Amino acid sequence: MNARQGRRAVVTGIGVVAPGGVGAEAFWKSVADGVGALDRVTREGCGHLPLKVAGEVRGFDPAAVIEERYLVQTDRFTHYAMAATTMALDDARLGRADVASPYSVGVVTAAGSGGGEFGQRELQNLWGQGSRYVGPYQSIAWFYAASTGQISIRGGFKGPCGVVAADESGGLDALAHAARTVGRGTGTVVVGAAEAPLAPYSVVCQLGYPELSTGEDPECAYLPFTSAARGFVPAEGGAMLVVEDEEAARRRDAPLRATVAGHAATFTGASRWDRSREGLARAIRGALEEAGCRPEEVDVVFADALGVAEADRAEALAIADALGAHGRRVPVTAPKTGTGRAYCGAPVLDAAAAVLAMENGLVPPTPNVHAHEVRHDLDLVTGRARPADLRTALVLSRGLMGTNAALVLRHGA
Repeated sequence: MNARQGRRAVVTGIGVVAPGGVGAEAFWKSVADGVGALDRVTREGCGHLPLKVAGEVRGFDPAAVIEERYLVQTDRFTHYAMAATTMALDDARLGRADVASPYSVGVVTAAGSGGGEFGQRELQNLWGQGSRYVGPYQSIAWFYAASTGQISIRGGFKGPCGVVAADESGGLDALAHAARTVGRGTGTVVVGAAEAPLAPYSVVCQLGYPELSTGEDPECAYLPFTSAARGFVPAEGGAMLVVEDEEAARRRDAPLRATVAGHAATFTGASRWDRSREGLARAIRGALEEAGCRPEEVDVVFADALGVAEADRAEALAIADALGAHGRRVPVTAPKTGTGRAYCGAPVLDAAAAVLAMENGLVPPTPNVHAHEVRHDLDLVTGRARPADLRTALVLSRGLMGTNAALVLRHGA
């Protein structure tokens, strides 16, 4: 999927801040073990709201990993992204000495909501105490592009930077944008998404989504592909990846963990789940074509798994439409049922999990969902992780506003 022949984009580093664990190792352990991290919402000011269950990041202290001068001017969603970036760069063994020029490193993030917690606090100060109590960073901290800007400033990265201000599937679009940026000549792109939608104002905004689950039992609130499906559970957190030119990564002996092989996206309209079947199938076919991948080569599918009966049916049919008979045999998983859907961060977490799954030869299970409950013609992995030789992973994502995306990852380079 590169503009310059011979330039392939590879993943060399992974950083994660998620409800299931902070750090790629902790995250993978929880995903592989099928641990459920959903719990009652504990954020201040949210107790009286109808949303009762969410995926909150626990045990994360931003002050321990981010300098004070950045903390005071950024929202929680940027704290997550900056911390995950540090982990990803360390994981890729990419230090300042390895960067030939600051113009050779770009940054791309995706965001669906921006900094709601920071913005709410400043607006409360405005109406409660007056304009003198509103800080100057209100103008930038809430903005969708804040994470991209702060990561590039903090790291001294001056290469192509951007933000995908988008629906949930924008997380996969950002990864594709990074890979194509590498294909056009940039050496390295730090890419991903992290969200923080659990502040009171942000939660109130989400209550308008008919697909949102207001279930009160963490083990039953988010059960896609079952007759008990009642919507999705939101989450905070996300992941950042280091994507590099393969040859440059080889020269510095970096770990070549996966190749970003193909991507495609479509639009079918807000909450038009009947149409998402065709749109998602088209995205899958487009991603496979760009990757030069036959349907039967797909070894695992990381499903979007919205948890809405009509949407789940559309996704199952889209997989069958695009992969043919193989679509009924290929292992399908949805680790996000254990962590919640972190909007743009959700598919990036799935992409990180896919890379780790291929490395470890394990298809992670779908937490809280039992095999006998599955109501669709899918080989949904439940209960415990399934050993498998995984060379190619297909990651799917749909957004509430009607976007569909598919990403093909290949193991190694």
